[in-house]
Amino acid sequence: MIKFRILKRSRKSRARLGVIETPHGVIETPAFVPVATQAVIKTLTSEEVASTGSQLLISNTFHLHLKPGEDLVRRVGGIHNFMNWKRPLMTDSGGFQVFSLGFGMDFNSGKMFKGREDMPENLISMGSQPRNLKITEDGVYFRSPLDGKELFLGPKESIKIQGKLGADIIFAFDECTSPHANYDYVKKAMERTHRWAEICVTAKKSDQAMFGIVQGSRFQNLRKESAKFINSLEFSGYGIGGDLGDGVAGMNKVLDWTLPLLNDALPRHLLGIGYLGDMENVVKRGIDLFDCIVPTHYGRRGIAFVARGANSFDKLNLGKSLFLKDKDPLDKKCDCLVCQNYRRHYIAHLLRAKEITAMKLLTFHNLHFFSKFVENIRNKIKEGKI
Repeated sequence: MIKFRILKRSRKSRARLGVIETPHGVIETPAFVPVATQAVIKTLTSEEVASTGSQLLISNTFHLHLKPGEDLVRRVGGIHNFMNWKRPLMTDSGGFQVFSLGFGMDFNSGKMFKGREDMPENLISMGSQPRNLKITEDGVYFRSPLDGKELFLGPKESIKIQGKLGADIIFAFDECTSPHANYDYVKKAMERTHRWAEICVTAKKSDQAMFGIVQGSRFQNLRKESAKFINSLEFSGYGIGGDLGDGVAGMNKVLDWTLPLLNDALPRHLLGIGYLGDMENVVKRGIDLFDCIVPTHYGRRGIAFVARGANSFDKLNLGKSLFLKDKDPLDKKCDCLVCQNYRRHYIAHLLRAKEITAMKLLTFHNLHFFSKFVENIRNKIKEGKI
């Protein structure tokens, strides 16, 4: 299990400074959670990830179930031993794949509604089904991306898989809805998620901490109903899931509706949101943890995050030829091993030569930058600035 302690509450916002004690170490919150989908941060070893300052990771139940399989992971002593990660670890439930491999793939959309005229909000109505999977009251039928075979994932199955993987923190199985679903569809999906949450609580036999997930999309009454219901169950923390409305303004509304209705003594995790520009905003609203693929995804595509002034940042595209003549480090103020030992012209050369070391260096730097960015937010809370 875990223990969460709030060390300081802001007088200017709902931000709080805390620690989560887990079987594999202590997490200082607020904290950014890098995504290790297949039990790895692509291009880096676990030791390298730890040296970026990353405190905990989140891995993907659905993908680890496909390969190598949870039974293999259990036989070698669990996911920490399997990937040689000695710090805290989460696994998601597979609920995000219900969205990403379903309606997300159908409409090429993310968790936030962009408001484009060609993508109206009510594309998904009661009775709609994604093209590539089937959502039922008992769970979800997928087609394996490996061999096309049908596989089923429901609340019992998700908790059983996560139990065998052995992460410190697991999530209840849910249906992550699309921003293009209408009210009736979202209400039905929320009610299904609530039933699954109850099954997950009953199905969990391990001593892992489990977070329940609040759904309800952009609808105020549904978010509040879901928050109250999930809060009534025996969870160790909460995830704020599903689509989050229309951009930052919509996300803020969802958090303002939801967080005051959750047990203040337990940690709150905002699922799938972790852009640098979002971090201080969501922390001020009471979020403790947040995960995102941005630093690693961008790093593998030649993008480095660097400081611009005290509280802002830039993105450098090292794929541009102008950087071949640039003798500066990625970020003059950064103390990571990449910035201390390599220069922009070298990394730009590696990218143009299609050498994988470029992705490694940029991924390392970005993770370090994100860790320092959140550390600075924690310091602001300590100093009473936010």
